[in-house]
Amino acid sequence: MQRFGILRKAEYLQGKKLHGCLRRCYSGLPQTAEEPAPAVPRMPPFDYSPPAYTGPSVDDIYKKRKEFLSPSMFYFYKKPLNIVHGKMQYLYDETGRRYLDSFGGIATVSCGHCHPEIVQAIVNQTNSLQHSTILYFNPAIAEFGEALASKLPGDLKVVFFTNSGTEANELAIMMARLYTGSHDIISLRNSYHGNAAATMGATAQCNWKFNVIQNGVHHALNPDPYRGVFGSDGKMYAKDVQDLIQFSTCGKVAAFISEAIQGVGGIVDLAPGYLPAVYKSIKEAGGVCIADEVQAGFGRTGSHFWGFQGQGVVPDIVTMAKGIGNGVPLGAVVTTPEIAEVLTRRSYFNTFGGNPVCTAAGHAVLRVIEKEKLQENAHVVGSYLKDRLTALKDKHEIIGDVRGRGLMLGVELVTDREQKTPAKAEILHLMDQIKDLGVLIGKGGFYGNVFRITPPLCFTKEDADFLVDVMDHSMSRL
Repeated sequence: MQRFGILRKAEYLQGKKLHGCLRRCYSGLPQTAEEPAPAVPRMPPFDYSPPAYTGPSVDDIYKKRKEFLSPSMFYFYKKPLNIVHGKMQYLYDETGRRYLDSFGGIATVSCGHCHPEIVQAIVNQTNSLQHSTILYFNPAIAEFGEALASKLPGDLKVVFFTNSGTEANELAIMMARLYTGSHDIISLRNSYHGNAAATMGATAQCNWKFNVIQNGVHHALNPDPYRGVFGSDGKMYAKDVQDLIQFSTCGKVAAFISEAIQGVGGIVDLAPGYLPAVYKSIKEAGGVCIADEVQAGFGRTGSHFWGFQGQGVVPDIVTMAKGIGNGVPLGAVVTTPEIAEVLTRRSYFNTFGGNPVCTAAGHAVLRVIEKEKLQENAHVVGSYLKDRLTALKDKHEIIGDVRGRGLMLGVELVTDREQKTPAKAEILHLMDQIKDLGVLIGKGGFYGNVFRITPPLCFTKEDADFLVDVMDHSMSRL
């Protein structure tokens, strides 16, 4: 393991160089020149050495992206990272440097990068049959459909496979409109449901909406306990949905769609008691309830397998993607037999939805989550991490709020706690500092001032300690 030792030394020396940086205390008592620099946090040991990388450099890739790929593509950090290898909760760049992945490919890597059992399932299926069509029978899609349906409550047992969360939400909205005979959709402000036609309409952040026709969607007040007008009073926010039905529609609606925890919106956990009250109003207006579990599903919240279960409701349609395949492009819509029947009125077909390789991977994900007790780990480690982050809030004034459940946590940064002024510039600076110390973390929220912490569910308490220590170290040097 000589290479492993060299890499660990390089990690330490790279972090040690930061001691020479100028330091400004953001909050608390000012630091003096005589004070010793705080020790650089040390990454937990990991007995693994990645293979040597022989591909193009980060500069070469940047040039090709700029010339051949979409100009809308953006990236984190002043100096982009070239990630070439992954193993469980860690990622490696072109030099072999190890990083703790606290973002999980945007809540996508549920079981860990290149998890051996999932990789083997993909290889086995690829060697047997990579693709045919759902016009023929294949065991992979049928077996995964059965296993997935068994994880859902009530009569939610008919599965439609897609390639992404956007596709899943598009299909769910269309099914709701067909089933109810109504057109109006109600979603939440600050939500994100995708970037296609209906899903962009349901999304309620101008950052993600283009100037194209998006009709038939009404956006309710966001039940945000931190920034919302009613604090944590879920029933008061729910009244706004009832008002929308009465004053913005004909009195009948197709559906209400919401995330249990808003991901892109900055890890906003809906106010307690909100969903039961809203679901009641929607049902009375003839609509169906859609739970967008693209980010919060598959045990990520720890206490439950699905995010909506935290509010004690059972939706009519559930959409999912991301963690369903541990990084494989896969999504799904699960609904009741009665609602599913609407797609028989015409022909519905998805060429790659239910691809045998993707569904074999998805089935392996379910087995690994259960076998390795990853939902339980998300609860235990996530609770521990949230406690540590809350304690960090007491130390650093820049932290305005700590929220979320399990391993779906958010840390909102503000320059003024009373005014809740978004710390937009500060978070960009901190992200670079945190990356330089070996931690990759996400960013989101309407103002771009929220750290999104959604690591692989194999995250350990040692990883949590390292993450918080790195954040503490970086914030102390602001």
